[in-house]
Amino acid sequence: MQTIYWLVLFVILLIIEILTMGLTTIWFAAGALVAFLAGWLGFGLAVQIVVFLVVSVVLLLLTRPIAVKYFNQERQKTNAESLIGQQGLVVEEVDTIHAKGVVEVKGQEWSAKTDEPDGRIPKNTVVVIDGIQGVHLIVRAREEKTC
Repeated sequence: MQTIYWLVLFVILLIIEILTMGLTTIWFAAGALVAFLAGWLGFGLAVQIVVFLVVSVVLLLLTRPIAVKYFNQERQKTNAESLIGQQGLVVEEVDTIHAKGVVEVKGQEWSAKTDEPDGRIPKNTVVVIDGIQGVHLIVRAREEKTC
């Protein structure tokens, strides 16, 4: 009768994995399935628990890095994260001391500041986005290439 609990745990963990697709509970689901098989073969509860833990941890440590590498290959950055490295245009002077400045990127306006405490970038300057801090883009003036 106690082996049925491993099947229930297996199904619950599988459902969680399907809902989240985070590659975290799948390893424990596999451990629960192997523990169920150990119980079905007549091994005691202590052996089942050890099998569950060992299989889960071994699978997690050995296969998760490989799975993450291949399953997240085509992950695209979303929202503000995708702006890093992009260029924008200063539509309101960036003045870090006075906490003002607006940059237009891809048709949207964002609050902006520089990484320098007293940084200033004049209006109509093309900038590069180096990062995001809170609700502000961290920008720097784009360096002009000269030949």
